Amino acid sequence: MRVPDTRKARVLVVGDVMLDRYWFGDVSRISPEAPVPVVRFRNQEDRLGGAANVANNCAQLGARTRLLSVTGADEAGDRLAQLAEAAGIKASLHRDAKTPTTVKLRVLSKQQLLRIDFETAPSSEVLASKLAEFKAALPDCNVVILSDYGKGGLAHIARMISFARAAGKRVLVDPKGDDWSRYRGAHLVTPNRKELADVVGSWKSESDLERRVRRLRAQLGLEALLLTRGQEGMSLFSKRRPVHIKAEAREVFDVSGAGDTVIATLATMLACGVRLEQAMRIANRAGGIKVAKLGTAVVTRKELFG
Repeated sequence: MRVPDTRKARVLVVGDVMLDRYWFGDVSRISPEAPVPVVRFRNQEDRLGGAANVANNCAQLGARTRLLSVTGADEAGDRLAQLAEAAGIKASLHRDAKTPTTVKLRVLSKQQLLRIDFETAPSSEVLASKLAEFKAALPDCNVVILSDYGKGGLAHIARMISFARAAGKRVLVDPKGDDWSRYRGAHLVTPNRKELADVVGSWKSESDLERRVRRLRAQLGLEALLLTRGQEGMSLFSKRRPVHIKAEAREVFDVSGAGDTVIATLATMLACGVRLEQAMRIANRAGGIKVAKLGTAVVTRKELFG
């Protein structure tokens, strides 16, 4: 396969951003105060999380990437902006003094010991103010990714999809929750097994799954649905017969952020002219590379194509 020219890709990412913060340390004893390990802090590492991780994956694959979201007017928001700039992402982050930046703090010593989440949903008024900027950004992109982490940042997603469709842009959605009516009109959604089952119910066979997905696609007007199935690989449902591919054979170390890598790779490939089925196969390869890495991570163009 000829390596796609990802420099042609122009991707607009909108959604819930967060700062993934890692505290690394060493454990040598149990606390005398409670039956918990005492971690001697060694170092801290900050990474782009949520929709910002999606944008970072697009950028590291070579796509010209723009990110729209909301953060707090705080240290974590400052850090997110710094990391986005360093990654080559053109980020427009509305700073809302009333909404603390979402932070996922993980404490690790050889393995993850604890995760603490700091989050508050942004106000609808703040999000509505981003719609004009979203419309203005549409002419300069090929593909739109709406990364829904259920943190409230995509309250106006239905209008965004409508605007993007009217502008002739392909819309990919990473879904959350059991009400997908707000995704109506998107071109493609990328659920995992649990996310899909929450919407269509549990399936008894592959033919049953195909029927349920066909019904869902018709209800929402979706061009396609890409189901990520962990170690079982991926399944693409579209107007053609379903396509199933096996997962890349790799040691699974950490699945966090794998969905971000998959949708980012898929969008970048589509944005530079790769056909959907081939884009899925490349995204599957990227997902296999990501799960061998610790925590939120990106897959580079070199790792993917050599």
